[in-house]
Amino acid sequence: MKTNLLKQIEERIPTFSKGQKLISNYILENYDKAAYMTAAKLGGTVNVSESTVVRFAIELGFEGYPEFQRALQELVRTRLTSFQRIEVTNNLIGNSDVLTKVLLADSDKIKQTLETVDRDAFYEAVDNIVAAKNIYILGVRSSSYLAGFLSYSLRMIFDNVNFVQTTSGSEMFEQILNIGKEDVMVAISFPRYSKRIIKAVDYAKAAGADVIAITDSAMSPIAMGADQTLLAKSDMASFVDSLAAPLSIINALVVAVSRKKQDELTVRLRRLEEIWDAYDVYDKQQG
Repeated sequence: MKTNLLKQIEERIPTFSKGQKLISNYILENYDKAAYMTAAKLGGTVNVSESTVVRFAIELGFEGYPEFQRALQELVRTRLTSFQRIEVTNNLIGNSDVLTKVLLADSDKIKQTLETVDRDAFYEAVDNIVAAKNIYILGVRSSSYLAGFLSYSLRMIFDNVNFVQTTSGSEMFEQILNIGKEDVMVAISFPRYSKRIIKAVDYAKAAGADVIAITDSAMSPIAMGADQTLLAKSDMASFVDSLAAPLSIINALVVAVSRKKQDELTVRLRRLEEIWDAYDVYDKQQG
Protein backbone atom coordinates (compact mmCIF):
# COMPACT_ATOMS: atom_id res chain seq x y z
CA MET A 1 0.00 0.00 0.00
CA LYS A 2 2.68 2.50 0.99
CA THR A 3 4.93 1.78 -1.98
CA ASN A 4 2.46 3.53 -4.35
CA LEU A 5 1.60 6.39 -2.05
CA LEU A 6 0.90 9.08 -4.65
CA LYS A 7 -1.22 6.72 -6.72
CA GLN A 8 -3.17 5.74 -3.62
CA ILE A 9 -3.82 9.39 -2.73
CA GLU A 10 -4.91 10.21 -6.28
CA GLU A 11 -7.34 7.27 -6.43
CA ARG A 12 -8.91 8.12 -3.07
CA ILE A 13 -9.46 11.84 -3.64
CA PRO A 14 -13.19 11.40 -4.46
CA THR A 15 -13.76 9.78 -1.03
CA PHE A 16 -11.96 12.48 0.98
CA SER A 17 -13.44 15.41 2.85
CA LYS A 18 -12.95 18.95 1.56
CA GLY A 19 -9.96 19.51 3.83
CA GLN A 20 -8.39 16.19 2.91
CA LYS A 21 -8.81 16.99 -0.77
CA LEU A 22 -6.86 20.24 -0.24
CA ILE A 23 -4.06 18.24 1.41
CA SER A 24 -4.13 15.62 -1.36
CA ASN A 25 -3.91 18.16 -4.18
CA TYR A 26 -1.00 19.95 -2.54
CA ILE A 27 0.93 16.73 -1.94
CA LEU A 28 0.37 15.47 -5.49
CA GLU A 29 1.72 18.75 -6.92
CA ASN A 30 4.41 19.45 -4.29
CA TYR A 31 5.34 16.14 -2.66
CA ASP A 32 9.01 17.17 -2.59
CA LYS A 33 8.15 20.13 -0.33
CA ALA A 34 5.41 18.42 1.69
CA ALA A 35 7.76 15.59 2.69
CA TYR A 36 9.75 17.94 4.92
CA MET A 37 6.86 19.90 6.43
CA THR A 38 5.51 19.34 9.92
CA ALA A 39 1.81 18.53 10.20
CA ALA A 40 1.20 22.08 11.40
CA LYS A 41 3.16 23.62 8.52
CA LEU A 42 1.38 21.47 5.93
CA GLY A 43 -1.99 22.35 7.45
CA GLY A 44 -1.16 26.06 7.46
CA THR A 45 -0.03 25.91 3.83
CA VAL A 46 -3.37 24.51 2.63
CA ASN A 47 -5.52 26.27 5.27
CA VAL A 48 -6.65 23.26 7.29
CA SER A 49 -6.01 22.32 10.93
CA GLU A 50 -3.08 20.25 12.10
CA SER A 51 -5.53 17.60 13.35
CA THR A 52 -6.99 17.33 9.82
CA VAL A 53 -3.52 16.55 8.49
CA VAL A 54 -2.98 13.89 11.16
CA ARG A 55 -6.38 12.31 10.41
CA PHE A 56 -5.49 12.34 6.71
CA ALA A 57 -2.36 10.27 7.41
CA ILE A 58 -4.34 7.81 9.54
CA GLU A 59 -7.00 7.57 6.83
CA LEU A 60 -4.25 6.39 4.46
CA GLY A 61 -3.37 3.56 6.82
CA PHE A 62 -0.46 5.08 8.73
CA GLU A 63 -0.20 5.07 12.52
CA GLY A 64 0.26 8.81 12.52
CA TYR A 65 1.77 11.75 10.67
CA PRO A 66 5.45 10.88 11.42
CA GLU A 67 5.10 7.49 9.70
CA PHE A 68 3.33 9.11 6.74
CA GLN A 69 6.06 11.75 6.51
CA ARG A 70 8.80 9.09 6.47
CA ALA A 71 7.03 7.30 3.63
CA LEU A 72 6.75 10.57 1.73
CA GLN A 73 10.45 11.33 2.29
CA GLU A 74 11.36 7.87 1.03
CA LEU A 75 9.29 8.55 -2.06
CA VAL A 76 11.09 11.85 -2.58
CA ARG A 77 14.51 10.23 -2.45
CA THR A 78 13.65 7.60 -5.04
CA ARG A 79 11.78 9.85 -7.49
CA LEU A 80 13.56 13.20 -7.52
CA THR A 81 16.03 14.07 -10.25
CA SER A 82 19.48 15.33 -9.26
CA PHE A 83 18.41 18.91 -10.04
CA GLN A 84 15.29 18.63 -7.87
CA ARG A 85 17.38 17.25 -5.02
CA ILE A 86 19.49 20.41 -5.00
CA GLU A 87 16.37 22.56 -4.72
CA VAL A 88 14.96 20.50 -1.85
CA THR A 89 18.18 20.47 0.17
CA ASN A 90 18.73 24.19 -0.38
CA ASN A 91 15.27 24.81 1.08
CA LEU A 92 16.01 22.54 4.03
CA ILE A 93 19.35 24.13 4.90
CA GLY A 94 18.20 27.69 4.25
CA ASN A 95 20.60 30.25 5.71
CA SER A 96 21.96 28.01 8.45
CA ASP A 97 25.60 26.94 8.66
CA VAL A 98 26.13 24.19 6.08
CA LEU A 99 28.99 22.46 7.91
CA THR A 100 27.05 22.21 11.17
CA LYS A 101 23.82 21.17 9.46
CA VAL A 102 25.39 18.37 7.40
CA LEU A 103 27.61 16.95 10.17
CA LEU A 104 24.76 16.93 12.68
CA ALA A 105 22.54 15.23 10.12
CA ASP A 106 25.21 12.58 9.51
CA SER A 107 25.58 12.03 13.24
CA ASP A 108 21.82 11.61 13.57
CA LYS A 109 21.74 9.05 10.73
CA ILE A 110 24.46 6.98 12.41
CA LYS A 111 22.54 7.08 15.70
CA GLN A 112 19.30 6.01 14.00
CA THR A 113 21.16 3.19 12.23
CA LEU A 114 22.61 1.92 15.51
CA GLU A 115 19.12 1.84 17.04
CA THR A 116 17.46 -0.03 14.18
CA VAL A 117 20.06 -2.28 12.51
CA ASP A 118 19.33 -6.02 12.66
CA ARG A 119 22.13 -7.37 14.85
CA ASP A 120 21.32 -11.01 14.12
CA ALA A 121 21.58 -10.30 10.39
CA PHE A 122 24.86 -8.44 10.97
CA TYR A 123 26.57 -11.33 12.78
CA GLU A 124 25.14 -13.87 10.36
CA ALA A 125 26.61 -11.82 7.52
CA VAL A 126 29.99 -11.77 9.29
CA ASP A 127 29.96 -15.57 9.70
CA ASN A 128 29.00 -16.08 6.05
CA ILE A 129 31.77 -13.78 4.80
CA VAL A 130 34.32 -15.66 6.89
CA ALA A 131 33.10 -19.05 5.62
CA ALA A 132 32.64 -18.05 1.96
CA LYS A 133 34.50 -19.79 -0.84
CA ASN A 134 34.37 -16.55 -2.85
CA ILE A 135 33.24 -13.04 -1.89
CA TYR A 136 31.72 -10.79 -4.55
CA ILE A 137 31.25 -7.10 -3.76
CA LEU A 138 29.42 -4.62 -5.96
CA GLY A 139 27.88 -1.17 -5.97
CA VAL A 140 27.05 1.39 -8.64
CA ARG A 141 27.69 5.14 -8.82
CA SER A 142 28.30 6.59 -5.35
CA SER A 143 27.79 3.14 -3.81
CA SER A 144 30.74 1.89 -5.87
CA TYR A 145 33.07 3.81 -3.55
CA LEU A 146 31.59 2.01 -0.55
CA ALA A 147 32.00 -1.28 -2.40
CA GLY A 148 35.59 -0.39 -3.26
CA PHE A 149 36.42 0.44 0.35
CA LEU A 150 34.90 -2.83 1.58
CA SER A 151 36.74 -4.76 -1.13
CA TYR A 152 40.08 -3.12 -0.27
CA SER A 153 39.61 -3.85 3.43
CA LEU A 154 38.57 -7.49 3.00
CA ARG A 155 41.48 -8.10 0.62
CA MET A 156 43.75 -7.40 3.55
CA ILE A 157 42.20 -10.49 5.16
CA PHE A 158 41.24 -12.83 2.30
CA ASP A 159 42.51 -13.89 -1.13
CA ASN A 160 39.03 -14.67 -2.45
CA VAL A 161 37.56 -11.16 -2.74
CA ASN A 162 36.17 -10.04 -6.09
CA PHE A 163 35.39 -6.35 -6.58
CA VAL A 164 32.84 -6.49 -9.39
CA GLN A 165 33.23 -3.74 -11.97
CA THR A 166 29.78 -2.52 -12.96
CA THR A 167 30.48 -0.12 -15.81
CA SER A 168 28.40 -2.29 -18.14
CA GLY A 169 25.81 -5.00 -17.59
CA SER A 170 27.51 -7.57 -19.79
CA GLU A 171 30.91 -7.18 -18.08
CA MET A 172 29.26 -7.40 -14.68
CA PHE A 173 27.63 -10.75 -15.47
CA GLU A 174 30.89 -12.07 -16.90
CA GLN A 175 32.52 -11.40 -13.52
CA ILE A 176 29.80 -13.12 -11.48
CA LEU A 177 29.22 -15.93 -13.97
CA ASN A 178 30.50 -18.68 -11.68
CA ILE A 179 28.95 -17.50 -8.41
CA GLY A 180 27.43 -20.43 -6.52
CA LYS A 181 26.12 -21.94 -3.32
CA GLU A 182 29.31 -21.57 -1.29
CA ASP A 183 29.78 -17.94 -2.26
CA VAL A 184 28.66 -14.61 -0.80
CA MET A 185 27.60 -11.48 -2.64
CA VAL A 186 27.63 -8.14 -0.81
CA ALA A 187 25.39 -5.76 -2.77
CA ILE A 188 25.32 -2.07 -1.88
CA SER A 189 22.59 0.21 -3.22
CA PHE A 190 20.97 3.48 -2.18
CA PRO A 191 18.45 5.69 -4.00
CA ARG A 192 18.22 6.10 -6.84
CA TYR A 193 18.47 2.30 -7.05
CA SER A 194 20.48 0.86 -9.93
CA LYS A 195 18.80 -1.76 -12.13
CA ARG A 196 22.20 -3.39 -12.64
CA ILE A 197 22.54 -4.18 -8.94
CA ILE A 198 18.99 -5.52 -8.78
CA LYS A 199 19.68 -7.86 -11.71
CA ALA A 200 22.98 -9.02 -10.18
CA VAL A 201 21.25 -9.85 -6.88
CA ASP A 202 18.57 -11.81 -8.73
CA TYR A 203 21.27 -13.75 -10.59
CA ALA A 204 23.21 -14.52 -7.39
CA LYS A 205 20.07 -15.69 -5.61
CA ALA A 206 19.13 -17.95 -8.52
CA ALA A 207 22.64 -19.44 -8.37
CA GLY A 208 22.22 -20.25 -4.67
CA ALA A 209 24.69 -17.70 -3.28
CA ASP A 210 24.18 -15.96 0.04
CA VAL A 211 23.28 -12.30 -0.56
CA ILE A 212 24.09 -9.55 1.93
CA ALA A 213 22.31 -6.29 1.12
CA ILE A 214 23.54 -2.97 2.49
CA THR A 215 20.79 -0.51 1.71
CA ASP A 216 18.48 2.10 3.23
CA SER A 217 15.05 0.47 3.44
CA ALA A 218 13.32 -2.87 3.81
CA MET A 219 11.42 -1.85 0.67
CA SER A 220 14.65 -1.45 -1.31
CA PRO A 221 14.66 -3.71 -4.40
CA ILE A 222 17.79 -5.51 -3.22
CA ALA A 223 16.52 -5.99 0.34
CA MET A 224 13.61 -8.12 -0.78
CA GLY A 225 15.84 -10.83 -2.25
CA ALA A 226 18.64 -10.72 0.32
CA ASP A 227 19.46 -13.35 2.94
CA GLN A 228 20.82 -10.71 5.33
CA THR A 229 19.78 -7.07 5.07
CA LEU A 230 21.75 -4.36 6.86
CA LEU A 231 19.78 -1.12 6.81
CA ALA A 232 21.75 2.10 7.10
CA LYS A 233 19.97 5.43 7.33
CA SER A 234 20.73 7.75 4.47
CA ASP A 235 19.31 11.05 3.35
CA MET A 236 19.81 13.67 0.72
CA ALA A 237 22.90 15.84 1.04
CA SER A 238 22.27 17.95 -2.05
CA PHE A 239 22.35 16.02 -5.36
CA VAL A 240 24.07 13.08 -3.65
CA ASP A 241 23.18 11.02 -0.59
CA SER A 242 24.87 11.10 2.77
CA LEU A 243 26.70 7.78 3.09
CA ALA A 244 28.18 8.25 6.56
CA ALA A 245 25.96 5.60 8.18
CA PRO A 246 26.51 2.99 5.43
CA LEU A 247 30.25 3.50 5.78
CA SER A 248 29.95 2.94 9.53
CA ILE A 249 28.15 -0.36 8.89
CA ILE A 250 30.95 -1.38 6.53
CA ASN A 251 33.59 -0.42 9.09
CA ALA A 252 31.81 -2.58 11.66
CA LEU A 253 31.70 -5.52 9.22
CA VAL A 254 35.44 -5.25 8.57
CA VAL A 255 36.26 -5.08 12.29
CA ALA A 256 34.01 -8.03 13.13
CA VAL A 257 35.43 -10.16 10.31
CA SER A 258 39.02 -9.26 11.20
CA ARG A 259 38.44 -10.33 14.81
CA LYS A 260 37.31 -13.76 13.63
CA LYS A 261 40.40 -14.06 11.42
CA GLN A 262 42.81 -12.39 13.82
CA ASP A 263 45.60 -14.98 13.75
CA GLU A 264 45.69 -15.24 9.95
CA LEU A 265 45.38 -11.48 9.60
CA THR A 266 48.34 -10.88 11.92
CA VAL A 267 50.52 -13.11 9.74
CA ARG A 268 49.36 -11.40 6.54
CA LEU A 269 49.92 -7.91 7.91
CA ARG A 270 53.43 -8.78 9.08
CA ARG A 271 54.27 -10.03 5.59
CA LEU A 272 52.75 -6.91 4.06
CA GLU A 273 54.76 -4.66 6.37
CA GLU A 274 57.95 -6.43 5.24
CA ILE A 275 56.99 -5.93 1.59
CA TRP A 276 56.07 -2.28 2.14
CA ASP A 277 59.41 -1.69 3.85
CA ALA A 278 61.37 -3.52 1.16
CA TYR A 279 59.77 -1.51 -1.64
CA ASP A 280 59.68 1.78 0.27
CA VAL A 281 55.90 2.13 -0.07
CA TYR A 282 55.21 4.41 2.90
CA ASP A 283 56.98 7.55 4.03
CA LYS A 284 58.34 6.96 7.52
CA GLN A 285 59.72 10.45 7.94
CA GLN A 286 58.46 12.15 11.07
CA GLY A 287 56.82 15.56 10.56
